[in-house]
Amino acid sequence: MGDIIRLLPDSVANQIAAGEVIQRPASAVKELLENSVDAGATKIQLIIEDAGKILIQVIDNGKGMSENDARMCFERHATSKIETADQLFAINTKGFRGEAMASIAAVAQVEMKTRTEDNPIGVQINIAGSKIQKQEACQTPVGTSTCVKNLFFNVPARRNFLKSNQVEMRHIMDEFIRVALPHTNIEMTLHHDGDEIFVLKPGNLRQRIVELFGKGFNEKLVPISEETSIAKISGFVGKPEFARKKRGEQFFFVNDRFIKSSYLNHAISSAYEDLVQEKMHPAYFVFFEVNPSFIDINIHPTKTEIKFEDEKSVYAILRSATRQSLGKYNISPTLDFDQEMSINFPPPPKDVRMFQPELPVTERSFGSVTTKGAHSAAMARTRTEGWTQQPDDDWQKLYEGLQSEPQETTTIQSSMAVGDESVKRPVQLHGRYILSSIRSGTIIIDQKRAHERVIYEQVIRSLAMQQIPKQQQLFPINIELNSADAKTLSSILEELKLFGMDIEPFGKNTFIVQGLATYIDENSVKDVIDEMLEEFSSSGNLKASKRQEKLAQAMARKAAIPYGKVLQEAEMTQLIDELFACDLPYTAPNGKPTLITLGLDELEKRFG
Repeated sequence: MGDIIRLLPDSVANQIAAGEVIQRPASAVKELLENSVDAGATKIQLIIEDAGKILIQVIDNGKGMSENDARMCFERHATSKIETADQLFAINTKGFRGEAMASIAAVAQVEMKTRTEDNPIGVQINIAGSKIQKQEACQTPVGTSTCVKNLFFNVPARRNFLKSNQVEMRHIMDEFIRVALPHTNIEMTLHHDGDEIFVLKPGNLRQRIVELFGKGFNEKLVPISEETSIAKISGFVGKPEFARKKRGEQFFFVNDRFIKSSYLNHAISSAYEDLVQEKMHPAYFVFFEVNPSFIDINIHPTKTEIKFEDEKSVYAILRSATRQSLGKYNISPTLDFDQEMSINFPPPPKDVRMFQPELPVTERSFGSVTTKGAHSAAMARTRTEGWTQQPDDDWQKLYEGLQSEPQETTTIQSSMAVGDESVKRPVQLHGRYILSSIRSGTIIIDQKRAHERVIYEQVIRSLAMQQIPKQQQLFPINIELNSADAKTLSSILEELKLFGMDIEPFGKNTFIVQGLATYIDENSVKDVIDEMLEEFSSSGNLKASKRQEKLAQAMARKAAIPYGKVLQEAEMTQLIDELFACDLPYTAPNGKPTLITLGLDELEKRFG
């Protein structure tokens, strides 16, 4: 049998290596920005076109490269950062593997211009598919300008697997933020398709966070600081009340290098125990200064994984520092005394309380629950909000029925039936569940999931009919977002109109809401938008119909009545009615049950 093992050509080997290092446009952005930081730049410009598929350009005013270095940087395992294996445990630079530029050049068309301060003329190198096409002298400022054009031009399969422009651009902005946060002394800008996304001036960490995530972030931050022989910790953690469902604003940096660590994230989460709701995530911007010999960052080509020599001690220090910081600034759960009653009973019979007259109400709206006409007039006799003036000539009517015999509290019968059984008067439990009896036993309804189902089906029907029930805002609502979310929102404004959200740009990163679907409460509009942006970021590459379904679920989650909301009897009754008018009343849009039924037989068995 003949020899069959052979060396791969450099071009093929480089493409294989590039698959690990350059996975998407954001990967190239990360490597180029880190090279600029290592070059000592004080100003870095990032220019993107078509979410990095057509152009990624990074311009810096760093120290630049000589002609030989400019050519060598495209060779595999060529680096100026280390010389010996021992230096792997004393790394103070971002790069050290010598793979980035070679990997980029293997899958893109690259043009580099660079010049050092002691050289009056720079050099330009053009390379594509690992092959140098041109090398010549050129006029260029001190520093380096690198243009990466037509990424994956020679790997069409990889290019076809890229997500939508919105998703890819979000990844690029994430990498920009990860470099910008620890290097507050560097002026950095980001432009996409001619739009200015970020303009960051040198300053302190708090200023940089506010520039990246919006002015509202300033009040959400609590400083964290701890210094031990193992590590020095600094930065900020978010106040518990501003915790969010998504993990967007969570950052760990070790020696100014962004890392991912589920272990350290658990340390933060445990420090917030009992301070945030389940499945809510606080923001944090935590910086570790560690002796390079105590860590190993040579684990993965992306260099976002790290191994601590004494990981358990770092965990304990981080948890203690976070807990101490939250306690120092008097952060603790707040009690809402309006929601402390575990059971919300209906109003007492009117023979044991003062009769409080009120004019008939023609319409009362609660989310998607609306009561009208005679039903509202009946509600008016049992509501306890206060007195409402009546005309003087009707004063006798105020006292009608007061001399009658005491009666039982009125039971509002719902027209809804489970099977053939009418639902009796509902009672609220723990601000979360609605309990009601039926002939065969009892039903317990999750109020939030039930309302999610109601809203979701309303949205889906409205989309199908292209008729969204919407009302204009008397006073437009101002919404301020961070630059990343503002960019995403700008790209989907037309799509959001299909959901009854009339939103217009109003200056940089600011929008005004002119109209809302009737099932969205104006107090929750910011939460609804945040939820839909998060959903769009993860589903932007789906087909339009499937994406709309996901967005409808996101809207229903945030527009639904929250847990802890005290409901009046008529509101509970109407919600039950609307739930059982749905096509799929027994499950929420996420597939979880909206209600459970306990039959009389089962209850009798429980009492044995």
